[in-house]
This record gives sequence, C-alpha cells and structure tokens, in this order.
Amino acid sequence: MDITVEQIAEARLVTADDREVPVRAALRYTADDPLAVFLDFPAEVSLHGEEVTWTFARSLLDQGLRTPAGHGDVQIWPYGRTRTVLELHSPHGMALLLFPASTLRRFLVHTYEVVPCGQEDVARVVERGLSALFGGV
Repeated sequence: MDITVEQIAEARLVTADDREVPVRAALRYTADDPLAVFLDFPAEVSLHGEEVTWTFARSLLDQGLRTPAGHGDVQIWPYGRTRTVLELHSPHGMALLLFPASTLRRFLVHTYEVVPCGQEDVARVVERGLSALFGGV
C-alpha cells in the first residue's frame, strides 16, 4: 500500500528570548510505515541549511494532543485549548515549536482514515526494519 498523507503546518518557533518566529513545516504519513509520523522542515529554518526530517510515533502525537507525552528526543503536550507544543532535542540543541492543535488533529484523523489505529501491519514494519539492519539478508 503506497498511500501518503501530507499537510503543511504553520508553527511558531519559540526563541531563547521568548519570541515566536513563524516556521512552515510539513507533516507526512505513509501507509508503508504506519507507526510513524514525519515532520519535515525546509532548509532555510535548519541549523545547517539542509532539509531536516524528524520521525516519531503516530501514537505519541495522538497522546500528546491530550496530555503530556514522550521522553527523550520528542516530547509533545497541550498548551492551552488551541495549541500544542512539540519539543525536539538533538545533539545540536533543542527546538520548542507551537502548532495549532486543530492542524495536528486534522492530520491525525487523515492518517487514521488511511490506516486505522490497531490495524497497523507491525510484522511487516519489523521485517522491513530487520532487513534494513542486516542489509537485506
């Protein structure tokens, strides 16, 4: 199944001096990798001038829209009634982004239309991951 859901999301990057800078990102989901959500940032907003993609669990996004979720590199939590925070950690630093919660919810609903929650082919995902890990052996 090669179905992809893509949605542009207008976020606000919170700077060290508490300013909010507009950032345009793309949310992406593919039926071939049904457990993951991809968040693509264009080169002009990255530290190294290259497009950056963050990958995290679709279930993390779902949970983070309702209650604080995540440990480690990606953490998500509601911020008031209309916004959601995504906190991203890398060896180069941390980014705090505010997204309209409605945008993230709409994207999530579209992903569940493609692959309903609980209907993910986990065995296929594991098989593909092991194949990549061991070089297709």
